[in-house]
Parts: sequence; structure tokens; C-alpha cells
Amino acid sequence: MTTAAASTLSSPPFGRALCAMITPFTRAGALDLDGAQRLAARLVAEGCDGLVLSGTTGESPTTTDAEKSELVRAVRQAVGERASIVAGVGTFDTRHTVELALAAEKAGADGLLVVTPYYSRPPQDAVEAHFREIADAAGLPVALYDIPGRTGTRIEPETLIRLAEHPRIVAVKDCSYDFLGTQKVLARTELAYYAGCDEHNLALYAVGGTGYVSTVANVVPRHLRSVLDAFDAGDTAGAARLQQRATPLIESMMSAGLPGAVTAKALLGELGLPGGPVRAPLRPAGREAVDGLLTAYESLTAD
Repeated sequence: MTTAAASTLSSPPFGRALCAMITPFTRAGALDLDGAQRLAARLVAEGCDGLVLSGTTGESPTTTDAEKSELVRAVRQAVGERASIVAGVGTFDTRHTVELALAAEKAGADGLLVVTPYYSRPPQDAVEAHFREIADAAGLPVALYDIPGRTGTRIEPETLIRLAEHPRIVAVKDCSYDFLGTQKVLARTELAYYAGCDEHNLALYAVGGTGYVSTVANVVPRHLRSVLDAFDAGDTAGAARLQQRATPLIESMMSAGLPGAVTAKALLGELGLPGGPVRAPLRPAGREAVDGLLTAYESLTAD
């Protein structure tokens, strides 16, 4: 069995190349549904086979429940069945998360992204119960979002292994920065693993991951997709070169001190694409940061 074939043994539940889409706002700060539709259509045309709405990059902490549902409906109208729509519904309140899950299902989402309850730092048995209650409540497949650097709580590998037994818990967006723990879960479950940190896109795919959920894909969806395509074609050296070429932009967007929502919207604005402002408490990128982002973007897309 080839390495490339090993990564595609099972059908990905939401596709391989997913974008953690920003939520466009108007200059006045209102939800820009027309902009969301135009951006979503472009992302799908440029190689994304899934869109994650109302995640961290989508500024979910500052959008209302009604806006989240409106966004799902508008994007579904724009992309039809050409791409999966995964709705971010996670909060630190189990009851509220269930309400959002049911609303996303009604609005037309294909799946749910549920982050670990944040700030309150529940123990693992409570984390497990939280996820099970949400998966029981809605009829959609669920991806668990493991990002302890933001939530303060890890989904431990043993917890993930138990949760994999639930028929509707099918995937993980992995921002754990624990590559050994990730491989332990991969070896013992059928969970589809999506890299949630762009620098890990190829590395996770090479050990059996399913693909990625990428913030950087908001601006270079075709390039990131080409990494997976090269690997699947057996050109592992070419895939590595493509991943390495993206590193400066990944670093500029994700590791330069600004949130991904800020850097993605800054670049989209410079490129004349829908994005608009960020909502407080986030603030727009300064000119120096924007110039650095543009330099990295232009270097990657020069050829």
C-alpha cells in the first residue's frame, strides 16, 4: 500500500480541503450576506470542497445566533451541493450549544464543529458528556475541535477514543500540537482528522489524516489544495515543496501576533475580496502588518 493511498482509504465526511471561512461584514459592521455568498462561491471554485462557518476565524464569539443561521442559509444558497457546510456551534454552555446545533441543522448545514467548552475548564468526564449530549441532540455528523491553547482544556486522547464510539462523532479538527497523541487516536479509531494548524497540513495528511480546516485558505485555496493533490498523486517531494513555499504566508497570517480573522480580512481587503472590518474586541491590522502580509502573499503567488 502506498503512503498516498493510506490517507484516502475512507471517504472524508466533509471533504479534504476545508476553509475556515471569515464572516464578511459591511463597513457599518453588519452581516454582509452578499459578500459571504461571493466569497464562498470563489473558495469552492478555487478548490475548497468544504466550508466551516462561524468558527473562530468566522468571529463566532461576536455574531448572534440569528446571524449564524442566516450565514448558513446564504452560503448554502450560493454553493448548493458543490461543497459541504460545517457550522461552528461550540460554546462554553452545553444547553446553548445544543440550541445552536439544532438551528444549524434546520438552516441546512451538513455537519457541526463543536469546540471544547472554554474558560470553565471542565474535567474530562464533563467534556465527554458535553460532546455526547450535543451529538445525541442533533441529527448531523459532528467534528470535535481540540484547541487547548484557546480553550484551556485538552480533549485527551483516551477521551477521543471513547467519543469515537458515538455514531455521529466522526471527525476532529486538531490544534492540539500533540502529534504523538494524534497518532495514537488515529491508530485506534476511525475518526477523520483535519489539521487545524496550517503548518501541519501535510504532516498530518501523511500519517493518515483526512485533510485540513484552514484559515489561510481564505486567500490561497488553490495552493493549499495542490499540496494534498500532489501527495495523492504520489509526488511526496513535490507536496513537501509546495507546503514549504506556503510557510512564510502561514507564519505571517497565523504566528505573527494577530488572530487569523484579522490577517485574513486584511489580505482579502487588499485583494478587493469580501471581508470587511472585524468586530470588537478585535482590531484591524496596521499598515506595517498589512504590508508584511502582502509581501508573503505576493511571493507565494508570483509564479
